[in-house]
Amino acid sequence: MTARKGILATGIAVIAAVITLVLLFQGAAIYFTAQEQSKATGRLSLYRSTVIAELDRFSHLPYVLARDPYVQATAEGGDRAALNSRLRDFAERAGVDAIYLMAPDGETISASNAGTALSFVGQNYGFRPYVRAALDGGQGRFYGIGATTGLPGYFISDPVRDAAGQVIGVIAIKLDLTDLEAAWRDGGEQVLLANDEGVVLLASDEAWRYTLLRDLSDEERARIDKNRQFSGADLRPLDWDIQSQHAARIGGEEVIHLETHDLPHGWSLHYFASRERVVTLSWLVTALALGLAAGVVILYQLRRTERIGAALKRSEAEEAELRQANERLAKEIEDRRAAERRLQRTQKELERASRLAALGELSASVTHELGQPIAALKNHIAAAEIGGKTDPDLLARLSGLTERMEGLTRQLRFFARPGQRGLEPVDLDLAMDEALALVAPNLAQTRVALTRKRAAAPVVIKGSKLRIEQVMTNLLRNAVDAMEEECDTRLDVTLGTGLGEEGEGIGWFEIRDTGHGLGAATLDELQEPFVTRRASGAGMGLGLAISASIVREHGGRIAARNVEEGAVFRVELPLVAEEEHGADEHGTDAQGEGEA
Repeated sequence: MTARKGILATGIAVIAAVITLVLLFQGAAIYFTAQEQSKATGRLSLYRSTVIAELDRFSHLPYVLARDPYVQATAEGGDRAALNSRLRDFAERAGVDAIYLMAPDGETISASNAGTALSFVGQNYGFRPYVRAALDGGQGRFYGIGATTGLPGYFISDPVRDAAGQVIGVIAIKLDLTDLEAAWRDGGEQVLLANDEGVVLLASDEAWRYTLLRDLSDEERARIDKNRQFSGADLRPLDWDIQSQHAARIGGEEVIHLETHDLPHGWSLHYFASRERVVTLSWLVTALALGLAAGVVILYQLRRTERIGAALKRSEAEEAELRQANERLAKEIEDRRAAERRLQRTQKELERASRLAALGELSASVTHELGQPIAALKNHIAAAEIGGKTDPDLLARLSGLTERMEGLTRQLRFFARPGQRGLEPVDLDLAMDEALALVAPNLAQTRVALTRKRAAAPVVIKGSKLRIEQVMTNLLRNAVDAMEEECDTRLDVTLGTGLGEEGEGIGWFEIRDTGHGLGAATLDELQEPFVTRRASGAGMGLGLAISASIVREHGGRIAARNVEEGAVFRVELPLVAEEEHGADEHGTDAQGEGEA
């Protein structure tokens, strides 16, 4: 039973392999046939353009000759010998087969080949359609075998008129298109040109010329005989058969067949490409696939043998490892329980450490905020010492800076034990004036264009003026720092009032910059101490942490978002009650003006 199953599986595998190879061969044949059809389309388009160009290259010549005074004079009975010489010169220069003038009855009275054995002079071509078309006043065109020379040609004619506009003759030219056949043969191509009746006019294979692509009706044969279009040709059917849209059999050979009917006179151009290249490439791809598959099978068998041997060794080793794993698992369970106990102790230690870290943040914030006032104080003192004289304004500025340093020092106790002591009505517009005055050197240095939009009415909140200014200064400096490497540096400062999330009255201010924005960071991440987007050494990352702490102490909120160019920071603070504002408005304004 097992042997039978093995034989059956082998047979199924062989059949599947054969089917796969057949499908692969067919798929390759379809692919390479599409490539050959693409190439054939390009060649067919080229030959179509060549045929049209050849037919139209001299279409203007009969029209010009019909208006030549010598041609008109000869048609009216003038000197024929002089015109013969003139037409011979035109034919040689233009490269046409013949140029000839016919009387209204179709008899040739002058020709470029006059005096030769195959002269058209004296021959009557009134039976030709192109002569009758010209006598009717239009241009005639016709392809056929020459009645005099027995050589095929393309005839173009135009009427010759006298001064009164009456048709007094027909001027015609004959073009030899057999050069197209020679070009097709020299290029190794299989091409044929047929007229609207299916008669092959030109072909790369001479045996195809004057054969029929389809059967002619009795009316068509009668018309051909009347026009003597193919005198001496038996017009036998072409040995060919169209098998599909792009496939045909011609001369017993299967070929790729493309055709176009976009030609004058309803003619059609047919292009045949051999399928030998398609078959060869398809077999080559199939053979390569077969060789690759055989290599894969051999490699698979070798690897399978190796895997079986390795699996036997691994099974023995895994049994030993399993026993050891059970022992390790018991030990890991005990280790995890001990780790959980340590984790609980660590969490309690982290809570204590976080409180200590908060105190460290307060100290760092004081150091961060005192940096610029102390530097400015030192600069002014140095300037006073170098000048050697006392300036009242300078002393006033030094006094103001000193008071600010003392106020910041007092905030350490306030920040450690937040509360509402010492809070007073603060006009946000006046506080923003103070903050902008402090960052004015930064704005000038960075060449920032400042836009200030004040509130329609005073925006008064209850809080610490110095700490509110500290928040504004931090946000303004951050905005300026964000625009250090930007070309377009604009800063928009806007104040106003509105309603908070719970319907309470709030005062707010927004600071919008055209800097690099928040990126992928959130506001919560940026509020963490020592988190900054500035280069190392350019800042400690405490400004937003301090500002957020101050805003929360005042019962407000701070928000930030990215915009199309830069970022917007918005601070909302509760408005002071109307009675408090009315009582302290004068004092608050005075204090704001004094600090400014």
